[in-house]
Amino acid sequence: MNSEDNSSSNGVQIRQSRRLPDFLQSVNLKYVKLGYHYLVSHLLTLCLVPLMAVIIVEASRLNLDDIHQLWLQLQYNLVSVIVFSAFLVFGSTVYIMTRPRSIYLVDYSCYLPPSHLKVKYQKFMEHSMLTGDFDESSLEFQRKILERSGLGEETSVPEAMHYLPPKPSMAAARQEAEQVTFGALDTLFANTNVKPRDIGILVVNCSLFNPTPSLSAMIINKYKLRGNIRSFNLGGMGCSAGVIAVDLAKDMLQVHRNSYAIVVSTESITQNWYFGNKKSMLIPNCLFRVGGAAVLLSNKSADRRRSKYKLVHAVRTHCGANDKAFKCVYQEQDDAGKTGVSLSKDLMAIAGGALKTNITTLGPLVLPISEQILFFVTLVAKKLFNAKIKSYIPDFKLAFDHFCIHAGGRAVIDELEKNLQLLPVHAEASRMTLHRFGNTSSSSIWYELAYTEAKGRMRKGNRVWQIAFGSGFKCNSAVWVALQNVKPSPNNPWKDCIHRYPVQLSL
Repeated sequence: MNSEDNSSSNGVQIRQSRRLPDFLQSVNLKYVKLGYHYLVSHLLTLCLVPLMAVIIVEASRLNLDDIHQLWLQLQYNLVSVIVFSAFLVFGSTVYIMTRPRSIYLVDYSCYLPPSHLKVKYQKFMEHSMLTGDFDESSLEFQRKILERSGLGEETSVPEAMHYLPPKPSMAAARQEAEQVTFGALDTLFANTNVKPRDIGILVVNCSLFNPTPSLSAMIINKYKLRGNIRSFNLGGMGCSAGVIAVDLAKDMLQVHRNSYAIVVSTESITQNWYFGNKKSMLIPNCLFRVGGAAVLLSNKSADRRRSKYKLVHAVRTHCGANDKAFKCVYQEQDDAGKTGVSLSKDLMAIAGGALKTNITTLGPLVLPISEQILFFVTLVAKKLFNAKIKSYIPDFKLAFDHFCIHAGGRAVIDELEKNLQLLPVHAEASRMTLHRFGNTSSSSIWYELAYTEAKGRMRKGNRVWQIAFGSGFKCNSAVWVALQNVKPSPNNPWKDCIHRYPVQLSL
């Protein structure tokens, strides 16, 4: 200001033709952060390069006499060389024998329900009204839930629910389970050219339908699987059971060499439709739809070349010790004695707490060191100096290329997108899966992965994060890395409609 006043008094006016840029505003902090991330992530390389250069320069100065002297010194210390070599061989052998076996995802398939099982909003509401089981308040509640759910007009319900009145019998429930699981498995066997008798491990998860004999026994009987197969049937574990099943199969493949494992994830709706008027138990009617997936895993090194993905991490979190978490998704009878699954008002808060616990374990395994340093420094500053300092939320977009968020409902996807600071494209697969297939429970994460493949977005080296929530209360994560530029498999569930997606969803 003083210089401007002086210049004016002297009759000379200096005009600044060009202002210097405001670097604090013009420099995008995103690029500063990316530069910091690159610097820290490659710090070891940046330090080793000069060291290697010095070693190479010094080695180039050695002449034949120097090399001869070095050889003589090694001969005089022959015992030390032999002992060192023996320890090196022994250590390498122990490492190779004890290291975890790589688990490969050869392929997977998702069940595509036939068109006659599709249910539109109007048909859903008409059937609900004509059953005579719901009062006006309950019908209006279901209508509002449907409008806000994020589901489209092509989701499917079991055949038994298309009748008037509905026929939720045991036989109909078995028929639904057979159609879904056999449909997914037939496609999987056809795509992989693996014979059913080559399967050594079978894990089936279905939360609400657990007949005797079990669903795993039903599959063994259908495909005549071998007598010494290790079979498991997981029940009552909710929508996150798909990741639990993968984790169990992984543990079994660590023990049994040269084996194939199949994971079948599904849910049965037929006998679990609620015909009462308790609001918290009506929500599953509006969200859950027919679906299922079958996954082929292998620990055979020869399968790496043809496999789509490699399993990197499986992290499981269980909050069942907390009473509210335990009862937030609870199967019970209402006052009229009608059975259904009740969803608590605390569900989203409990899911957020479970997610926080899960990513606390997962973060150090997947986040670049730059993000971990920022998180640690912020945490220390918050504890020591100012409790009001905002906690730093790690940028998981630096760790993963694709996100498969369980399509439990629109609110679930919204909250995760917000809390993890994701872009709309990261939640696209989850939203479109919810729109096209509804909440298919534990199999939804596989429909989302199939969507990403159908869009041609999966490239070699890409990392995928599957996140699932389930009753109990549980939050489970699986991390995969693509071993190739993945193309959609034959009979991909999106093959006939992928050109229409993504669709614009109403708010």
